[in-house]
Amino acid sequence: MSKNEKQGKRGRATIRKVRRAARLANAPVTEVTVTFRHVEPTDALRVYAERKLAHVGKLLKRTCQAHLILTVDKYRQHGEVTVKSGRLSVSAQEETKDLYSVIDLLTDKVGRQLKKHLEKFKAKKVRSPSTGEVLSASEEI
Repeated sequence: MSKNEKQGKRGRATIRKVRRAARLANAPVTEVTVTFRHVEPTDALRVYAERKLAHVGKLLKRTCQAHLILTVDKYRQHGEVTVKSGRLSVSAQEETKDLYSVIDLLTDKVGRQLKKHLEKFKAKKVRSPSTGEVLSASEEI
C-alpha cells in the first residue's frame, strides 16, 4: 500500500488542495494587447478587456498572447481577437453597438472555441492499462 492509500479520503483531499494551490500559483500569464482604431483609447476599456481576456487564458496550461482590435465606424463597433498559445491559434470577430458588449461576446466565443478544442484533445487520449493494473485485476478475479 502506498502512503496515500493509508491516509484515507481526507488526507487525499488535502493533498489535492495543496497541489491545486501550487498549480494556480504557477498559472500561466496571458499577455493582452489592445489596439484601438478610429476611437480614442481609454484606460477603462483597456482594463476591462485585459480582465476579461485573462479568464480565457486560464483554460490553457501555457502562456498565451491575446491581441484585441477594437474599431469604430460611425455607428458600428467592431472587435476582433486572436489568442495564440504554442501552435494553437483561435480567432473571433463581433460587431454590436457597444464596445463593452463586443468584448463580452468575443471572450465568450473564444472561450467556447478553446473548451471545444480541449475536449477534442482529451477525447484523443485513450490510456491503456499498465501491466501492473492488468496483473492485479487478474489476481482479484
